[in-house]
Amino acid sequence: MMKNELKKAAGWAALEYVMPGMIVGVGTGSTIAYFIDALASIKYQIAGTVSSSEVSSARLASYGIPILDLNKIKILSLYIDGADEINDKLQMIKGKGAALTREKIIAAVSDYFICVADESKKVNVLGHVPLPIEVIPMAQKYVERQLMQLGGLPQYRQNVITDNGNIILDVYHLDISDPTLLEKEINAVTGVVTVGLFANRGADMALIGTTEGVKIFTK
Repeated sequence: MMKNELKKAAGWAALEYVMPGMIVGVGTGSTIAYFIDALASIKYQIAGTVSSSEVSSARLASYGIPILDLNKIKILSLYIDGADEINDKLQMIKGKGAALTREKIIAAVSDYFICVADESKKVNVLGHVPLPIEVIPMAQKYVERQLMQLGGLPQYRQNVITDNGNIILDVYHLDISDPTLLEKEINAVTGVVTVGLFANRGADMALIGTTEGVKIFTK
């Protein structure tokens, strides 16, 4: 099966967890694009969405799906998002689409977080892909030096400005054997907006598209 078919299967599988009247947190990425397509099929049953990026907002708006302000919502029952990598503990690396900060905010607010991905994203140890970090531009060189002290090799992502007006550093060669600790260490560096490690608040469930169908993983 083509990878896109696996992504589509995972994206549509998430629809089963969307209940009538719910406000749904919507992530960013190629698998989430399929989820938004699926959500459009029941758009009149939901109360609205909270979007993690301008890209997702544009796709939601194209279907006429309402997008709500997170600050005006008290309860967000469900968040659906993808991952660049996900391990057995449902901890993730995210941020390839440069939306990691808004994604992390929505994840923090949501009661339940479902990750949708194809089987290529499932790993034993995180770190096969670079770790994205959103950084205040003024702090770029300082943050790079701190990351090198942690053993990483940071690279500035060219021509990318986040929806929050910041830059992205992609960090290679980091030891991510303890994702929770590393997330705390990097977030503690002044000038870091957030790191694309979703370890302290990982997913509650993963729907992984495989050649044998969509597999469900829970904590």
